[in-house]
Amino acid sequence: MNLDLTAIRLGKLKQLANDHLPGADLSGAELSDADLSQANLTGASLNGANLQRANLRAILRGADLTGANLVGADLRNADLRGAILLDADVSEASFAGAFLTGASCGPLDLTGVDLRGADLRGVNLSQAILQHADLRNTNLSGADLSQADLEEANLSGAILRGTNLQRANLLCAIVEQTQFLGTVLDGACLEGTPITENINEFEDNKQILL
Repeated sequence: MNLDLTAIRLGKLKQLANDHLPGADLSGAELSDADLSQANLTGASLNGANLQRANLRAILRGADLTGANLVGADLRNADLRGAILLDADVSEASFAGAFLTGASCGPLDLTGVDLRGADLRGVNLSQAILQHADLRNTNLSGADLSQADLEEANLSGAILRGTNLQRANLLCAIVEQTQFLGTVLDGACLEGTPITENINEFEDNKQILL
């Protein structure tokens, strides 16, 4: 099926479920409320696109979502491995169960965002705002969360193996059954976080830097 990319950019075509659009240039496209479920958007350019409330339970591996409007978007179980999300607006979006391995996020505002069960291995979230974020059962192994704000975030059951939390704010964060192994915590604010009481027993807990 040959899709009219101009029509898509202008918002004239929003039923794109299961469509094949790898590498498509949809920069600045008007796709609010669009249905892109199961679409293949591998390597697509969606920078500056309006994807507000869109169904993006799609393949977005390596896609460029720089500056995209993702307010209220449904990204549950989406494949965002290696995607670029710098400066995107993800307010009220859901990333539950999403695959974000190696994604570039930087200082995103993820306040209160649902990231339950997401694969965040190796993600760059340095200086990100994650206050009240739901990070239960996420895998943050090798992720960069240096200087991130995780105040009152829920990290219950999360895996933080080799995670960089240097100078991060973990004020009153919930860390029940959270796995810390080789986690870098030097300079982090741990006030109100019973972190030393909840660290799982690993042989090399000595790698944790407090």
